[in-house]
Amino acid sequence: MKGDVNMRYIGSKLNLLTEIQEFISQNIKSDNKTFLDLFGGSNIVSSYFKKDYQILTNDFLYFSYAIAQGKIVNNEQPQFIRLKKINIENPLDYLNTFTDFCSHIGYYEKEYSPTGEAMYFSVENAKRIDFIRDEIDNWKEQDLLSESEYFYLLASLLEAIPFVSNTTGTYGAFLKKWDKRALKKLELLPLDLTNNQQHNQAFNENSNELVKKISVDITYIDTPYNKRQYAPNYHVLENIARNDKPKLSGKTRLFDYKKLKSDYSNAKLAFEAMEDLIKNLDTTYIILSYNNEGIIPEADLIGLLKKYAIDGNINIKKISYQKYKSKNPSASYDLYELLIYIQKKKVSYNKTIRIRSKKQVLLPKYIKSPLNYIGGKYKLLPQILPLFPENINTFVDLFSGGANVGINVQANHHIFNDMNNRMNEMFRYFATKNPQELIIEIKNKITKYQLSKEDEKAYLDFRRKYNKNPNPLDLYVLVSYSYNYQFRFNNSMEFNNPFGRNRSCFSENMEQNLFNFLSKVQTMDSVFTDNYFTDVDLSGLKEEDFVYLDPPYLITTGSYNDGNRGFSNWTEHQEYEMYHLLSRLTKQGVRYALSNVVEHKGKTNKILSDFIESQNVHTHYLNFNYNNASHNSKARGSQEILLTNYAPETFEVLKNEQIFEDQQILLF
Repeated sequence: MKGDVNMRYIGSKLNLLTEIQEFISQNIKSDNKTFLDLFGGSNIVSSYFKKDYQILTNDFLYFSYAIAQGKIVNNEQPQFIRLKKINIENPLDYLNTFTDFCSHIGYYEKEYSPTGEAMYFSVENAKRIDFIRDEIDNWKEQDLLSESEYFYLLASLLEAIPFVSNTTGTYGAFLKKWDKRALKKLELLPLDLTNNQQHNQAFNENSNELVKKISVDITYIDTPYNKRQYAPNYHVLENIARNDKPKLSGKTRLFDYKKLKSDYSNAKLAFEAMEDLIKNLDTTYIILSYNNEGIIPEADLIGLLKKYAIDGNINIKKISYQKYKSKNPSASYDLYELLIYIQKKKVSYNKTIRIRSKKQVLLPKYIKSPLNYIGGKYKLLPQILPLFPENINTFVDLFSGGANVGINVQANHHIFNDMNNRMNEMFRYFATKNPQELIIEIKNKITKYQLSKEDEKAYLDFRRKYNKNPNPLDLYVLVSYSYNYQFRFNNSMEFNNPFGRNRSCFSENMEQNLFNFLSKVQTMDSVFTDNYFTDVDLSGLKEEDFVYLDPPYLITTGSYNDGNRGFSNWTEHQEYEMYHLLSRLTKQGVRYALSNVVEHKGKTNKILSDFIESQNVHTHYLNFNYNNASHNSKARGSQEILLTNYAPETFEVLKNEQIFEDQQILLF
């Protein structure tokens, strides 16, 4: 954290990072993926090791969690697409340069500045904090910020505050005279982000409860070790982060922090809390930092860790350093930090191994839908997307399904439409959720209902529960354990897909796909709609817009088009309607692309053939070897095609002399 020295975070390991890294290297030889920073604090340890591992970080204080969400979870600078729609191109610049503050006295000005007889901040900086903090929340309430963007801005504010705070570093009290830095203008700066290409997570929980829910490779533990509670020392940052604006008391303006007290700062509870933590940790390795003057005696701590180490093996490193000077001098002249290593469980060799390289590992070029939706085009994306025009304003995915195509298309606006309202309801719900917290909710559901690849009874019980009270979260969990991951409903809209025995589950790949998908969709200006395709209003589209269609295929037997999954089937009537719509789009000057097949297992889609024959279109033949070919000839066999109404070289719409016959539709 850039303000770590200025904040002087109690117990900060800034000066011990290289020692910790060396200690890990000496003791842990195998390749590990996940690193849990269980008491994250300033997140200095998480930030340091983010280059090497997938990071999970936790802290009971919300301001620490907010910084972790902004710096550890985020891998890239947010785009702030929704703010740009209201002409705010750079929110940091906007917040830094805004000067038209309201005349009324804000909460933070009243509580923390000379306006209210306090000196944590100058009046000007307190006014800025009032404006910035409330503006960030206002943007969030107006749906102008994604979760990642919200925490990015909040973290930037929290990191800026120590540079203008009139304190000695912590916030137990303010200085009676102005420190030079406190008179500087508060300025938000871009966060320094490390892109480790990993699904990093941040938690705001009691560590002793969190460890019962997660499993990791390496856990770093740095609990409080003396009686100084963290909440009163960082109450100003905590209050600003939460923005609940509680009633404050005393000269130092404390809020009621009883619920934020740590057992690790209580001499009667610390050892019991530590043993409970170590006992419940599902981790292969533990690295623990402690001070030899800590509440838990050194001998007791070592004995506890030996108890839970494989074969009682333990490694200890003592690092001497000068104690932070206080009014109560140390009784000990031999003050040192303890680094303790144990292996708590045997290495699992059947897990996915990450191969490290000096070269940067790139993210997958294409994001995969979190739904294994039948007919999805993920494998064809390398062939389809290069055929799409660039610089798209509005992209309409008219039969979006699992959204594999639309999520990977660059455009200013996205419309995902599909008649499967249950699926789109799920996407709408997911788009409002923090990805990490959603994954925890999913895993908690799985644990609560004891779902697995083998237990069919648990699956059927959960299916009955869902059908009594349908909701998007339960539907996703249910689909994760269903046969072929299908969305299948009966005519009463009850989910009736059978159990996916020994095949289906919420796997690591599904978890990663879900995280990547939500991280992307929350940066997009997008909507999910449930309309019949002809009811989608396309009349306002222009030449810079684009429509993609991946309808049910008339001559295939895909389970999504047979009319037996709770939704309307696809017949010749719908086929005629679609081609009529396409010819109208061409007349309107709007570009489109259609995925379909002309022939399949000896069957021919005559309506599609007639459309190709009568319209000026390009037929692009696709295959699963990821090669491309573009022809206007129809002399091909059974295979996937992409039909476009524009020239592949110029992307200009091709002119057509006639609309695909209206009377064809009137026959039905």
